Amino acid sequence: MSTPFPFTAVVGQDDLRLALLLNAVSPAVGGVLVRGEKGTAKSTAVRALSALLPAVDVVAGCRFSCDPDSPDPACPDGPHEPGAFETRPARMVELPVGASEDRLVGALDIERALAEGVKAFEPGLLADAHRGILYVDEVNLLHDHLVDLLLDAAAMGASYVEREGVSVRHAARFLLVGTMNPEEGELRPQLLDRFGLTVEVAASREPDQRVEVVRRRLAYDDDPAAFAARWADEEAAVRARIAAARELLPRVRLGDGALRQIAATCAAFEVDGMRADIVMARTATALAAWAGRTDVLAEDVRQAALLALPHRRRRNPFDAPGLDEDKLDETLEEFGGGPEDDDDPGPGPDGPDGGGGGGGQPGPDHDGGAPQGGDDGSARGDDAQAGDDAAVPPGKGEGARPAGAAAGEQSAVGAAEPFRTKVLSVPGIGEGAAGRRSRARTEHGRTTGARRPRGTLTKLHLAATVHAAAPHQRARGRSGPGLVVRRDDLRQATREGREGNLVLFVVDASGSMAARQRMSAVKGAVLSLLLDAYQRRDKVGLVTFRGTSAEVALPPTSSVEAAAVRLESLPTGGRTPLAAGLLRAHEVLRVERLRDPARRALVVVVTDGRATGGPEPVALAERAARLFAAEGTASVVVDCETGPVRLGLAGRLAGELGATAVTLDGLRADSIAGLVRDVQGTSRRAA
Repeated sequence: MSTPFPFTAVVGQDDLRLALLLNAVSPAVGGVLVRGEKGTAKSTAVRALSALLPAVDVVAGCRFSCDPDSPDPACPDGPHEPGAFETRPARMVELPVGASEDRLVGALDIERALAEGVKAFEPGLLADAHRGILYVDEVNLLHDHLVDLLLDAAAMGASYVEREGVSVRHAARFLLVGTMNPEEGELRPQLLDRFGLTVEVAASREPDQRVEVVRRRLAYDDDPAAFAARWADEEAAVRARIAAARELLPRVRLGDGALRQIAATCAAFEVDGMRADIVMARTATALAAWAGRTDVLAEDVRQAALLALPHRRRRNPFDAPGLDEDKLDETLEEFGGGPEDDDDPGPGPDGPDGGGGGGGQPGPDHDGGAPQGGDDGSARGDDAQAGDDAAVPPGKGEGARPAGAAAGEQSAVGAAEPFRTKVLSVPGIGEGAAGRRSRARTEHGRTTGARRPRGTLTKLHLAATVHAAAPHQRARGRSGPGLVVRRDDLRQATREGREGNLVLFVVDASGSMAARQRMSAVKGAVLSLLLDAYQRRDKVGLVTFRGTSAEVALPPTSSVEAAAVRLESLPTGGRTPLAAGLLRAHEVLRVERLRDPARRALVVVVTDGRATGGPEPVALAERAARLFAAEGTASVVVDCETGPVRLGLAGRLAGELGATAVTLDGLRADSIAGLVRDVQGTSRRAA
């Protein structure tokens, strides 16, 4: 077994370390969601925590890690007789992004269950993680049904496996830790709420601190065992402090004053439901125990709010998580004053290696270290034309041209208020990733038929299985009431649900779109469709064109937040190279098909259709559009043309694409129902 990087050697990242330690002290806090850019010690810190957890006593031979002092009466390996037990380290189990449902919750042998009536159960990762840590790297990329199963088990402390009337239940209490890079997409708000705490991590921009990160990582890579030995005393001290805090936790008093502050804080920040209040109370109690105190102070409440509330305040997927600390301090001061409260709202100075202090907040490393690099030790930072065909006078339209901008370029304007839309679906039945947009064959949904299983049977079609086995009962010597079933009789249920698609926006940012009111409305419409894409689990991409060329403003990604940011800052100006925009979009789709051939695309072209620049710009655009029609790509053209004189060029473009044209007003929910039928009907005619 490889030697993990020591937890106490992680440089900086105070909030991350504190959140993990508080969950180690009190698993009832509800786990940690770690958000941050790549290479910021997220995985390193989580893997290092397992070495600090106290060892656990388990019933000897139990696959479900039952506690010998209080074994689970429903344990599939039970009942357990008093007596033999063994002590082992707490486990850290990793859930891969591509794991199946059976790998997560376990699997029943359906053939033996039908033929012999026995519950032959193979435990999954939830059973392995019982009384330990379950770590999900890139939790935002997990399929929704796996996340639902995971969080249900975390909330109930048990896992249930149901297969055609046969059920198994076992205990599953674990410390849930998820890490994610927001650039790859967000979790749904209701799933965010199920994580007790959340922390944002980022790499330091201080050269001296980054030097220390690299120095420690290189020393670890050269000799992991020797490096770990250098930190053995610090590791032992934190391990002892966790054990002491666990022992002290039941004696910590959460007074009425602290409870009043918790309730007032959650109300002031308008968080939904009561889970935030409960998590804050448990976190504040764990903070006091970590600091070696038996009373919860105002500073504990403040620190608990900073960890438990930011991810619960989001009202839509484009809101950045965060907390107004001035408002927090005002609320705590207004509702403070109890005898157990402390007037100082600031966090305590002591770190995980130090003695008890207010709030238990880790302080700076003794060597002034920085946030630790990722598994590879790295910590990386973030990596217009003249001739406007619809010139806008300086200081008018979208605003004066910013300094250094190209001639004819106008500054960006804000988007109009987004509105509710209905689904734009891709015709036919796909087999892409699970989502909520277009019809598809999926593992979850309504049953539509049966087939022979390919590999492991996951969803039994009972009627089809019985029908396949029935003709062979006499030949198999059946003499009793039981059905004689062979593996060849088993049938897998085929199901139809919904898939997520790639919604590729091709947005005209030329001078003809530069009128303030028009571009604001266009951005509002695209933002509305982005919100719809977020709710339907789509990937999105953004291609813009203006001047003499087109660019991929955002490659296909699951992060609609990133698309919204790029859209908001999109400037306009210059000519309208419509053909270049379509060709660039066609190339994006070609590359994406190689990466993910099962995911179908929906192209949304937002333009007034006025192609300009170069010889025969309209003919070139129509020729490029026919490439999409020839491949049967589902498309929609959002016609942005306004004013008394209408050329109808967007409608002509839609005809060449094999798509339908709709006005900006036609995208609204009350008028879009017909558009879905038009999109599907037009695509069928094109096919």
